[in-house]
Amino acid sequence: MALLKEEMWMQSVQQRQSFSVPIQTTLQSSRRQRYTREAFSSVPGRAKRKESSSDGVKPSDKVKKQVSNAGEDRAMLLGFTMMGLSVLMFFLLGITILKPFMHSVWNEESNCTVIQADIMDDWVDCSFTCGVDCHGQSKYPCLQILVNVSHSGEVALLHYNEEAIQTNPKCFYVPTCQRDKINLLDGVMDVKEYFDRKNDTPFACFHQQDRKPEDVILIKKYDRWVVFHCLFWPTLMLMGGASIVGMVKLTQHLSLLCKVYCSSTKDDVGSVTSRADSQPTKARKEEKTLRWRLNSQNMNNAPFK
Repeated sequence: MALLKEEMWMQSVQQRQSFSVPIQTTLQSSRRQRYTREAFSSVPGRAKRKESSSDGVKPSDKVKKQVSNAGEDRAMLLGFTMMGLSVLMFFLLGITILKPFMHSVWNEESNCTVIQADIMDDWVDCSFTCGVDCHGQSKYPCLQILVNVSHSGEVALLHYNEEAIQTNPKCFYVPTCQRDKINLLDGVMDVKEYFDRKNDTPFACFHQQDRKPEDVILIKKYDRWVVFHCLFWPTLMLMGGASIVGMVKLTQHLSLLCKVYCSSTKDDVGSVTSRADSQPTKARKEEKTLRWRLNSQNMNNAPFK
């Protein structure tokens, strides 16, 4: 009987050892498979997050950035075009208007009073054009106006402007040459009547006492008001173009500072959240490993029933 009981106990022990090892290996393999499935299931999400974070820009943000870059380029082109045109206007107006104004000798202003206004008997020859290949000869009446200059008290010959003196120094002005002499005479008579009505009324005139005291002009071709317009509008265009370029540059600088500030704040927040998330995950992993070890030890120590 003793031998029979001993043999039965040995068989039970062998059976227990043979069954405990497969059960333990089966549990370990199942846990490993579960951990691998969890690991592989978490990899695509991380890959997606990496792809999104590596790109860092949404499609809508890309479209907005392209549109803003195109608008900024057009604004810069407009600003530089305005500045270039203003410089060209300064150059052209400086040669045609500012230079003659600066070199003008008719700078002394005085008051003149009409003494006599007559039409000369001798008409002046002139030429006119009636087409591409049509040219003709005609004559226009010469109007002479004598005035008294209050600054010097002398009698002088009045002219319309500087060009009238250079064209015909004996006449008040040179009318447009026409074939119809009656129309020319009517125009000159209208001017004569105008000055006859201003017989005793003084008016402003310009003269040069040192060079030509016998000649005075009624108006200057380029006065201060014309010079003001020649300087004001190109300057306004130059300032407008410079302000456009300056505002675009300022906007680009501010956007760059905003991007740098936003990226720095995102990095700080991400580092803080990653640290905060890493601590619970580490604790969970340690807890899982501890549970797995305890379970494995229990399985090894527990007798098979």
